[in-house]
Amino acid sequence: MKTSVSADFRLLLLAFTFLLLPFSSKAQQSRFNPDTIRTFTLDSNIVIRSHRLNVQDFIDAVLADTGFYQAFRNMKRYSFTAENYIYTYDKNNHISGKISRKIRRTTNGNQHRVEYLAKRDSGNVYRKNGKYQLYTVNMFDFIFGNAYNAGYGTGDMKAPGKDNKDQSYRSKIKKLLFSPGHRVDGIPFISNKTEIFSPDMQQFYDYQFARGKYLDTIPVYRFRVVQKSSTQPNDVVIKELTTIFDIKTFRILGRYVNLQYHNLFIDLDVQMNTELLKFNDELLPAKITYQGDWDIPLHKEEKASFLIVQKDYNK
Repeated sequence: MKTSVSADFRLLLLAFTFLLLPFSSKAQQSRFNPDTIRTFTLDSNIVIRSHRLNVQDFIDAVLADTGFYQAFRNMKRYSFTAENYIYTYDKNNHISGKISRKIRRTTNGNQHRVEYLAKRDSGNVYRKNGKYQLYTVNMFDFIFGNAYNAGYGTGDMKAPGKDNKDQSYRSKIKKLLFSPGHRVDGIPFISNKTEIFSPDMQQFYDYQFARGKYLDTIPVYRFRVVQKSSTQPNDVVIKELTTIFDIKTFRILGRYVNLQYHNLFIDLDVQMNTELLKFNDELLPAKITYQGDWDIPLHKEEKASFLIVQKDYNK
């Protein structure tokens, strides 16, 4: 029987499960996957054998990167079309709710407008009070709904939040999503496991890098940090972190994170993939996918997936 925990504790776990993201569980493998867009192709498993590149080069680039966060901040200066598809599931992995949106965001100077070109909900989506049934969907709405309406702020990605609890949570969310590999304090059981490149954590991972193509034409490197087969299940929480680098510029174009953790309080099986595109020599969000199960005390198990596609960027 699971022990009760505080509301603050639950909110921190929720933020972490939503943002750290191969499905390892049979339940997820049998579930509908909304992502049918293939953007990365490996060059016949050709391994990079260059004296100019080594594992530490890739680690340093991942830890120093601010381009992913900047790409989401760049978004507020553009007009674009966004398609959002969200699915929720019952305990048997049957679809219980669907949310679909087609949104047109237009901007003119400091003014912006969000227009729904299509909007459809079905199934078990809302509570009687009009709020979403699942906290996962609420978190999705917080992150992307706010971005469409106001854009990401001007604050430093790594800056600490204010004393206000909401600001503190948002600071943790930013760091988990945009700066994986760094330590994120204040998350019970997990904080010491997010710093995957530290001397203590490196022993649990294998490192692989190879060449490939992104969007069929862009030469890229793929850098994978994968849990060793000899590692015990709860020695790590991030099972895989894969990063896609533009060969010419070494800018990060894609990031995939797979998270699993199981103990008395937490039951997680989550993955998230984020991909960027270059427009006017700026990086902008192109595709975000999420698949996840999570179960924490005092809440029913949540199962959800979503696909976000953003395109037709122009100023």
